[in-house]
Amino acid sequence: MNILNLKRLISELHLTGLGAPFLVLLMLVMMVLPIPTIGLDLLFTFNIALSLIVLLVTVYSTRPLEFSSFPTVLLVATMLRLSLNIASTRVVLLEGHTGTASAGQVIESFGNFVIGGNYAVGFVVFAILVIINFMVVTKGAGRVSEVSARFVLDAMPGKQMAIDADLNAGLVDQEEARRRRADIANEADFYGSMDGASKFVKGDAIAGLLILFINIIGGFAIGVGQHDLTFGEAAHNYTLLTIGDGLVAQIPSLLLSMGTAIIVTRVSSAEDMGQQISIQLFKDPRAIVITAALIGLLGIVPGMPNLVFLALAAMLGVYAYYSRATYQTPEEIIEDEPLPELKTDLSWDDIRSTDILGLEVGFGLIPLVDTRQGGKLPDRIKAVRRKLTEELGFLIHSVHIRDNLELPPTRYRISILGVTEGEADLYPDKEMAIGTGVESSSLKGIVTKDPAYGMDAIWIRVDQRDYAQSLGYTVVDPGTVIATHMSKLLSQHAGSLLGHEEVQALLDSLGKTAPRLVEDLVPKMLPLPTVVKVLQNLLDEGIPVRDMRTIAETLAEKGTNTQNAEELTAAVRVSLRRQITGQLASFEETLPVITLDAELEKLCLDSVASEHAGGLGIEPGLAERLYQSLADSVQRQEMSGEPAVLLVSPKLRPWLAGMVRHTIPLLKVLAYNEIAETKRLKVIANIGGEATA
Repeated sequence: MNILNLKRLISELHLTGLGAPFLVLLMLVMMVLPIPTIGLDLLFTFNIALSLIVLLVTVYSTRPLEFSSFPTVLLVATMLRLSLNIASTRVVLLEGHTGTASAGQVIESFGNFVIGGNYAVGFVVFAILVIINFMVVTKGAGRVSEVSARFVLDAMPGKQMAIDADLNAGLVDQEEARRRRADIANEADFYGSMDGASKFVKGDAIAGLLILFINIIGGFAIGVGQHDLTFGEAAHNYTLLTIGDGLVAQIPSLLLSMGTAIIVTRVSSAEDMGQQISIQLFKDPRAIVITAALIGLLGIVPGMPNLVFLALAAMLGVYAYYSRATYQTPEEIIEDEPLPELKTDLSWDDIRSTDILGLEVGFGLIPLVDTRQGGKLPDRIKAVRRKLTEELGFLIHSVHIRDNLELPPTRYRISILGVTEGEADLYPDKEMAIGTGVESSSLKGIVTKDPAYGMDAIWIRVDQRDYAQSLGYTVVDPGTVIATHMSKLLSQHAGSLLGHEEVQALLDSLGKTAPRLVEDLVPKMLPLPTVVKVLQNLLDEGIPVRDMRTIAETLAEKGTNTQNAEELTAAVRVSLRRQITGQLASFEETLPVITLDAELEKLCLDSVASEHAGGLGIEPGLAERLYQSLADSVQRQEMSGEPAVLLVSPKLRPWLAGMVRHTIPLLKVLAYNEIAETKRLKVIANIGGEATA
């Protein structure tokens, strides 16, 4: 009951936190006032005990932050030991002439018992301890603490972002996030402090070596010069006392150096260091059996200490025999792991985000996409993305490639925004011959269609490549078939791939060279969704968005009058007329065009005006004849190798372009004001009237 009352009194008086101030005061006392020999014995013993406690705490800590006060403890213990060196030096130099018992029993015992009273042996032992402490333990611990501090500080931003991501995803609450942030800050402070604290240990080792030489030289001078001792007596007394004093100080110093090295090399885990070592070092009996066998072989060699070697081999063998019953191979450990508990509730984490671009392959096509098996398809897809990025003017997203066991083995599937846009069958051991080559009974294979453009093709053997090429076929490998198909689909759906993030990135890039233009455009002049819609319209009609400066200037100019995306798109097309006509006939001065008969065009314009943006309301029979006439004209242009361009009124262009975009994709519909001034027009057909050549 009295003990409990005493503890309560100490707690009420806040005496538990007086240990560190008391040690600081004690260090000052030892530096200034003389200490009796009994006091030195107690303080030296306390110093050794403190070092042992610190070392064992570092051993039993499961992670470094559990002993976060270690840098401060290390500083206090180092200063305590140096203060003891000052106090003991004073006693040795003042009373050393009286004999080896003048500095207390602890120093005398280390000088006589530990080194047998031989100061030469003591000097060698002390030198070895200093070398071990300074060159091995302290130097290694200092390097580890320096690297650890650097890595921890470099990793802080990533850890903070991970915590923020978990908090935003709802995986942790505010309290847990706050605790994790505090742990990260404490970890950075700890390793930063350890980087500096390791210098204390290094300096302590150097100080111990210097104190040894200073005490020996000072003792010789005082003993011979002041106390009339002979050189031999002075050497015996002062050297023995100095070495005993040095050993008493170096042993705690070595213990603290070991503690420093242990705590900076610890890896956080659920076990302390002893458990980690016993589990990781002795868990596999095979290593122990081989060691026992080698030690046993050495034990039967003549001239070796046979009894010692054979006894140790027997002990290792017995340990390995009894530990094998509890050993599990990695395969057994995996099999013994309990099955994860089934989640009974759904959460937002169960919703998988849709891939913007996806490529799924059957298991028979895995060698094409697996780079470890020599698959080159990923590199070809990267080349397609790079080419389209340069052509279209914005970054094409990465393609998520994965296998799908639900697909037939030789089938692949291309999806855009989660929607399947194309799929076909491949034969990895064959090649595709495309074209209208001379039919030959010797060119045999699997008749098919080119998945990209629907052309007639044949899957042939690889050894038939040269023969097929001699017949006029274009021969491509399976990887090229997929890459070409994907390139066509990405070009067709480029408008779907351009979203708000991509447009913002384009504006940010333009803002580096024309900051005022971007600032005045979005959001002052036009909202971002309107700009996105205009760029999507351009891409849907095959117009790249590389010239963002012209596009932005046009939007800024026309945005004061309208915010309608269709009207803005028409204005931008007029500004890009040189680019549009350059795509169709870059080096030709003459552009062949198809026109509508005046009566037919007037009829279509009246239909558009009456429908009020509802589409062309012309009679179905007339629409069918119009489609057929346009298709025939496009086919003639394709066979002659010239572009197929339909030239119409600006008001009519959007509707006709929308009608033929998917049915006659090779036909480009332009308005009169979208033709560059440098191009001369050549009418090659007039739909609805007589054709002219």
